Amino acid sequence: MRHQQILKFIAKVAQTGSLRSAAEELGITASALNRRILAFEEELGVEIFERHPSGLRPNIAGEVLLEHIRNQLADMERVKSRIADLSGMRAGHINIAATREVVQYFLPDLIRRHIAEFPAVTFAVNLYERGEAEASLLDNTNDIAIVFEPLRLKEFQVVCAVSQPMYCVMSQDHPLAGRKRLKIYECIDFPLLLPKRPEGIRNVLDALAGKVGITLEAAVESNSLDLLRLMSQDSDALSFSLAINLRPALERDRLIAVPLDLKGVPPGTVDAGYLRGRTLPVAAARFLESVNKELSERFE
Repeated sequence: MRHQQILKFIAKVAQTGSLRSAAEELGITASALNRRILAFEEELGVEIFERHPSGLRPNIAGEVLLEHIRNQLADMERVKSRIADLSGMRAGHINIAATREVVQYFLPDLIRRHIAEFPAVTFAVNLYERGEAEASLLDNTNDIAIVFEPLRLKEFQVVCAVSQPMYCVMSQDHPLAGRKRLKIYECIDFPLLLPKRPEGIRNVLDALAGKVGITLEAAVESNSLDLLRLMSQDSDALSFSLAINLRPALERDRLIAVPLDLKGVPPGTVDAGYLRGRTLPVAAARFLESVNKELSERFE
């Protein structure tokens, strides 16, 4: 696909903003890359980059071209995937946008099993904050998104949405460890380890606290769910987890998980889907089917 090579070169320069950085990533010299771009601009009859001392930035014509390039590259991936599927190779590349709730245990396990079945399929998993994952589908940066509590549903074609129970995670010898279920107001007498806003877990916890007229004061806030969980070890501090990112063997960390009573507050959902109106490459569509099946079997 030699005609697409220059398109990939231009996209990489636009991404890095630097000829030198782009050339290093592409494995060619900066002078050779510059000549290719200049020749393309001459053929096109217009410049596509503004050249500044600090680097290159796409001009208006460049932005128009970049939109075309993204669509062309996405279309080619879909064509390659379909051809590979017809020939029995079952190859392709899948770009996944995810929020951190699904990347700890659920997604790595599913990808590992998928690669074992389809070794010619490759993956890129990109971590986003809440609201950003589904937005990344708009320019075909990612093929599918797996998100807890998505914000942009207008453009997001949801294939599967499953409710997520909430758990309070604590040391095995915590005063609350023997409880069958906890209410949120029973937690506020202990140090709270909370995800930062606007994380979906924090959104559910704040809604639950507001329903009973209390405010959650964090002893520690972080967007690292692993850090919060581990800080519950051998202490009175409490962290919180969804079913999907609950460590399979908590006892290894000397921890226990107690279900949290949501008291009429709707549980958050993990949603998996793709850009509305887009035809997915075969490899991505097949993997999304696996995501749908796994989520449905585990949480419905």
